Amino acid sequence: MSKSKISPPKKALITGITGQDGSYLAELLLKKGYVVHGLIRRSSSFNIGRINHLYKDPHLEGVRLFLHYGDLTDASAINHLIRNVRPNEIYNLGSQSHVRVSFDIPEYTSDVVALGALRLLEAINEASFHPKFYQASSSEMFGKVQEIPQSENTPFYPRSAYAVSKVYAFWITKHYREAYGIFACNGILFNHESPRRGETFVTRKITRAIANILAKKQDKLYLGNLNAKRDWGYAPEYVEAMWLMMQYEKPEDFVIATGETHSVKEFLQEAFNYVGLNWKNYVKIDQRYFRPTEADILIGDASKAKKFLGWEPKVKFKDLVHIMVESDLKEAGLNPNDFTQKKEGVKNDPKK
Repeated sequence: MSKSKISPPKKALITGITGQDGSYLAELLLKKGYVVHGLIRRSSSFNIGRINHLYKDPHLEGVRLFLHYGDLTDASAINHLIRNVRPNEIYNLGSQSHVRVSFDIPEYTSDVVALGALRLLEAINEASFHPKFYQASSSEMFGKVQEIPQSENTPFYPRSAYAVSKVYAFWITKHYREAYGIFACNGILFNHESPRRGETFVTRKITRAIANILAKKQDKLYLGNLNAKRDWGYAPEYVEAMWLMMQYEKPEDFVIATGETHSVKEFLQEAFNYVGLNWKNYVKIDQRYFRPTEADILIGDASKAKKFLGWEPKVKFKDLVHIMVESDLKEAGLNPNDFTQKKEGVKNDPKK
């Protein structure tokens, strides 16, 4: 009697694997049995802190995580990597992802974000096999919003070099899908945060500052526009939406969002109140952190994702803030229970 053939595990290639989303996506795919390959930039120091634990996970059988040096600005390296790895799925999460920084380095941002997506798609098109392709699009593409909330049908009005580059990547992905029949989808993800968020992003900047203030390592927190409103979700849930898009019967574009909007000031208030501090005693406004042009209010309509992918967010705004505050307290060597159980307004504030 012949033995039934065991299908080989799926292979995924993730650009930006060392970032917040890349690390959570790698974690998810490994748990689903994938072999995961990641593209990382060469630097003089290691930058694999977010994924280092995956090498030590006792639940993962054998080595199924591989890292490759390369860059989205290098077409030949991308071509070589895709042909050697022969992935079933490619997730393009690599980016110069800081919006404010894109005003200072617009050319580099465009090269990585816009042309990086093109290089990947062209490599797929030239290959003898066609892996599925996921493009990380952004709510920043809506910029000066034309309607509230924003859906897959809302016109784009980008207001930064980063956002303009993401619009190009969005449309070139659609072009390759329609012109060459590639399974290529765009995930228009609204802001999503976690303890792995980069330290220069406003949410993590806030929660990290709180930990440093309580540890007496920092006195002030300098921020820009407190009135900007964002739709904030939880990153591990958003990478699951990425995977669901790639398993859908046909390539489509999906907005992923919570459907709620909160200002930076609201995030501040919730985070500082959670540990019994009054944010007004610590926060200073610095004009250097203002953008020349701002996306004032972003709020997404993810009803399409709910209908066709069965995806909807579970972690609410306050829970997200609390998760991040507690994580940074632990990172600073503090016990969250010593602070987060004190929730009577601001009476625990040592400056009151």
